[in-house]
This record gives sequence, C-alpha cells and structure tokens, in this order.
Amino acid sequence: MKIALIGYGKMGKAIEEIAVQRGHEIVLKVGIENLEDNTINNIRKADVAIEFTGPESAYENVLRCVDAGVPVVCGSTGWLSRYEEAKNYSLARKGALLYASNFSVGVNIFFAINKRLAELMAPHKEYNVSMTEVHHTQKKDAPSGTAITLAEQILDNSDSKKQWVNQPSQQREDLVIRSERIDPAPGTHIISYTSAIDDIEIRHTAHNRTGFATGAVLAAEFIHGKQGVFSMSDVLGI
Repeated sequence: MKIALIGYGKMGKAIEEIAVQRGHEIVLKVGIENLEDNTINNIRKADVAIEFTGPESAYENVLRCVDAGVPVVCGSTGWLSRYEEAKNYSLARKGALLYASNFSVGVNIFFAINKRLAELMAPHKEYNVSMTEVHHTQKKDAPSGTAITLAEQILDNSDSKKQWVNQPSQQREDLVIRSERIDPAPGTHIISYTSAIDDIEIRHTAHNRTGFATGAVLAAEFIHGKQGVFSMSDVLGI
C-alpha cells in the first residue's frame, strides 16, 4: 500500500517506521519545511493518506484528500467543530474518512470500558466523576482530544453532568477535566468516581508513541479501498 503522510513531526515519523515495517511504501511526506508539496496531484500518488498536523490545518487537509479521491485517516485534534462538515463533504463525494481522537488499540478498549462504567454508575448519584489528563508540554490543545471523547461518553450516560469544563468548578453539573503538561509524558487519562464511602478509578497510561502509530497504520489498512465514514470501533470491531 502506498501512503501519504500529511504531517511529518514526531507522530509522522513514528507512523512511517511502523508502516515500513508492515511492508508499506511512503510516497509523500509533508512537513513544515515542504508545505508546497501538499497538493491534490501529489496526494493522488497514494492509496491512503494519514493526516497528523494540527487544529489550524486538519480540516483543509481532509477536504484536499477527499478531493484527490484518496481515503484519509485523520488523527489531528482541536478541529472537531468542523468535523460534521468534513464528514458530510466526504459522504457527498463518496470519499472515505476515518477520524479518531486516539488510534491506540489500548485507548480504544479504554473507551469501551469508560462507556460501560459510565452506564453502570449513572444511577448512583452519590458518586462524583472527574477526569485528569497528563501530556507532554509540546501538546497544543487542552484538554486532549482523547479526554474530550471520554468526557462526551460520560455526559451521554449521565443525568447529573451537563457539560465538561477545563477548570476547577464547584458546580455539580460540571464534569471537571484537569489538564497537566509534564515532560516527557506521552499521555495518561484517569477517570475517577468518588463518594464518601469509596472511590472507583480507571486509568490508561501510554509509554510511547508506538501504540498510536500502529493504530493509525491499522486504520489506513482498514480504510484502503473503502467509501464512507469510519472510526476505530469499526477497525477493532468493538
């Protein structure tokens, strides 16, 4: 499979290493030093594009891949206010889009656990739920896209929590997400349910970027030759 890497920072390089190990060919690498190569004609050289840039460029990059007729796997966070637009754009043009806030197999299993735990805890109003996420200091967005996904799963299953906030709050209806930036942490997410009687906590800690990179390549293998809009739940069958 021929892959275009749109975004060639630390994640892009980690994805390249895994992709080559799995027998794929990187035919385009777009980094900050060669943005002029991010063209429809160059993207068309690939079977699949993997996009890891930032919130300021992700939306346009996704649309460019759709216009090129190349399935796109997007892992950029911080741009989800425009996700529905990108989804509809892709569907209207019979493209293929797979977005995930986190491609790690372990994190996506953690999503499933978080959702189930939220369902189980919903009737028990004596517990208050909160979240902590820890990342390296170079991470551009806070809270993380993974934390937002976790928070939205909780909100979907809670009558008492109405919104997430990224600051301290004494309002019972606020789901507080604490964001910490500490090097060299690749990423830790902790969900805590606390009561006067006991506490329940689930945690996922990434040790390096390998899990994210491997999941992104698995997603690219999955979306190759397909049309539609997908998620990592489709890739992993969960």
